[in-house]
This record gives sequence, structure tokens and C-alpha cells, in this order.
Amino acid sequence: MAPIGGSPRLVLLFSGKRKSGKDFVTDTLQSRLGSDVCATLRLSGPLKEQFAQEHGLNLQRLLDASAYKENYRKDMIRWGEEMRQADPGFFCRKIVKDVSQPIWLVSDTRRVSDIKWFREAYGAVTQLVRVVASEQSRRQRGWVFTPGVDDAESECDLDNFEGFDWIIENHGDEQYLEEQLKTLIEFVHSKL
Repeated sequence: MAPIGGSPRLVLLFSGKRKSGKDFVTDTLQSRLGSDVCATLRLSGPLKEQFAQEHGLNLQRLLDASAYKENYRKDMIRWGEEMRQADPGFFCRKIVKDVSQPIWLVSDTRRVSDIKWFREAYGAVTQLVRVVASEQSRRQRGWVFTPGVDDAESECDLDNFEGFDWIIENHGDEQYLEEQLKTLIEFVHSKL
């Protein structure tokens, strides 16, 4: 498969449970690396955009962390699964189009099929990062178990996946998180 979009030097695929801190980690990395060097790509962006368009919904409200998004989450998950079954690379291709930065942070990798697509498209420059947080930490960030969401493929497909290149522990210890991020940033700089 020929790469779509630019030719990145490094593609970091971030995964983790809801409220584990994936967005916090990727936002922190991007702010430290700079938007001229680093692009944050969200697989959920084109999913939400297409879902909003097809269902006459407010895209901006689907993109934020509101109750509005939560009202549609199960339907979005179901619809996204149907789209992926028809074409596993549909959302992946959309997010990499026209990206010119050498470092890509995919903030919300949720499925083995996402990993497979990026590995086939970009090979050895693809690295997998799992952000983990205890249930207690996730609850403190507002997580509440939701049937049909937290036990769905979108949350569980990578639970037993082995082969992450990086594990970032985000249990609330800011100093330890900072040490881990520093190591990851040093690795990123080695690829520039």
C-alpha cells in the first residue's frame, strides 16, 4: 500500500481507555514539539464530521466533551463500526490527507484494524503508545462506566493487544508522567 498524505518520520499511535489522558498527553507533546514539527490527528474527527452530516447534528457539540456527544456516542460507535467493516482504512485515510509535518500523533487509536492500516501504510516509522490510568484516576476525571460504550469494541479491541512500544502511566503522579513524557520527547527528537 502506498502511503497517503505526507512522508512522516514518525507516527505515534496513542490508545487507551476513556479518561486515561490520551488527549492530555498528545496535546502536551504537540505543545512542546511545536505545530510546525508535529501534527495531532484524531480518527474520531472525520467520524464525527461524517456522522453529524448524515444525521443532521451539530458537529462542534459532537467534538467537545459535552453531554450532547454522550447522547449520540452509542449510535456513533455503531455507525463507525459499520463504516469500518465496509472499509477498514476509511477514517485513517481521511486524517492523513495533506499532513506535512514530520511527526504525527494519532490521539485516539482504538482498534487493531487502525494499527494494521498504519503499519501497512507507513511501516517501521509507526510506534504504538498505550496510555494507562487506574479506574480511580479515570473516575476522578469524570469517567463513569457506560454499558454499550465501555464494553464495546471501540473501548476494548486493544485490551489484550501485545506489542506496544511505549506504555505511559497516567495515574495522577505528575512528576512520574513528566519523566515519561521527557523520555518520549527525546525519542521523537532523535527521529528529526
